[in-house]
Amino acid sequence: MAIFKRSVNGVAATALLGLGLAFSAPSQALPISECLAPADPGGGWDFTCRSVGKLLYELDLVENPVQVTNMPGGVGAVAYADVANSRADDSDLIVATSTVGVTQIAQGRYPSGADTMRWLAMLGTDVGVILVDDDSQYETLEQLLDAVVEEPSSVVMAGSSGVGGWDHIRALMLAKAAGLPSDQFGGMRWVQFDGGGPAVTQMMGGHVDVVSTDLGEIAGFIESGDVRVLAVLSEAPLSPPFDELPTAASQGYDVVGYNWRGFYTGGEVSDADYATMVDTLKALYDSSEWKTVAKNSGLEPLWRGGEEFSAFVRESIEQVEEISREIGVIQ
Repeated sequence: MAIFKRSVNGVAATALLGLGLAFSAPSQALPISECLAPADPGGGWDFTCRSVGKLLYELDLVENPVQVTNMPGGVGAVAYADVANSRADDSDLIVATSTVGVTQIAQGRYPSGADTMRWLAMLGTDVGVILVDDDSQYETLEQLLDAVVEEPSSVVMAGSSGVGGWDHIRALMLAKAAGLPSDQFGGMRWVQFDGGGPAVTQMMGGHVDVVSTDLGEIAGFIESGDVRVLAVLSEAPLSPPFDELPTAASQGYDVVGYNWRGFYTGGEVSDADYATMVDTLKALYDSSEWKTVAKNSGLEPLWRGGEEFSAFVRESIEQVEEISREIGVIQ
């Protein structure tokens, strides 16, 4: 095996030859020097910044180590305002975000809308899952949703977010796809717990009927056989060991519920720098190192970048905004 390094506009790119392995580097140097995590150290956005920043440097995609800056407040609103007001044209800055941040935008909890920023890419996602106890009367997603449509209050659902949060909205998206009129959304019974694990524990104790949460939070319950997964909310079957779990789409319900991890940058960053950022994040995504980090962290590697990602963000905001209006979270 031969190993060589070459310079691409000042950035070293490594290729591994002899084993059929190749690393694709961007055509221009990426000036990323900082990743802004809109939360305290230890959370999901902090992990996103630190893991991606570390790999960018280790894979020679940036010349210097990426600084991680924590700026908590308002579930990302403080950082959003700071970038918009002070750093809109900083081409060396990326900001961690996720489905949670986009939901906040949709519900008017950020100082401005999606067009304030340039949306770079998502690199991975936790996947929504609908599950019941292994002894539940509901053996299929269709049985569950038929019961919800017939009498919304007959099923007690739970998750780790409150009313109008992402776990709740995913359950409403399924009910809507099954034919429940929006004026009956308020009849659905929802209970919030502090995490997917506690929600499943309460379900196993008979206190709630169904849990809507992220697969990564409750994977152990699935592997132990204590719960029955009625659907995963992904576009395609997951990778092993969860490849046998049925998707909602395969059962006739066109609902996707990703809790993705990704990045935006300031709205005044140039087209050239924006394109280079997207290309470099794609090079990172394509690496085996990122796939390993994602899998070890409970994420399904998933790429959307550039204009495709921007369109996805706007579509997601419209969808969440519509449901949030229907349930009275926003007017």
